[in-house]
Amino acid sequence: MSIALIPGSFDPVTNGHLDIVERTAKKFDHVLVAVATNSRKAAPLFTVEERLVMLEDVLRPLPNVRAQPLRGLLADFALEHDVTAIVKGLRAVSDFDYELQMAQLNLHLSGVDTLFMPTAPEHSFLSATLVREVASYGGDVSSMVPPVVAQRLKERFAR
Repeated sequence: MSIALIPGSFDPVTNGHLDIVERTAKKFDHVLVAVATNSRKAAPLFTVEERLVMLEDVLRPLPNVRAQPLRGLLADFALEHDVTAIVKGLRAVSDFDYELQMAQLNLHLSGVDTLFMPTAPEHSFLSATLVREVASYGGDVSSMVPPVVAQRLKERFAR
């Protein structure tokens, strides 16, 4: 049985994230979407629990995918869940520099390989950070995120 792990902060989940998850779900028996708190980023907009609720809603059509919180080291999580591969989406070459280091570290710590999947061109400009910024100014993000997420962003930034 093959198990893919897609880690991220998903704050919030974007259509780019969802594209990577859907494509991964076609290639693996099971997919774990691990929601992490990234200590290098600013305070999150949504709690891990809120992000999990949104993810569970958008992942419902994918029976072999489930979301859960990630606490601690990704390598430990991968070993604990018998992960076959870690999957990371790449938008640009600049993503690769950091992700390569992480892939090598995770391989060293867990023996689990990381597979890189290029983001679909129509989503290559998307990042959760940019979506949050547009939403914070009342901009329309409905083409960038699933409907439930657009609604939650609207509510969060209601003026």
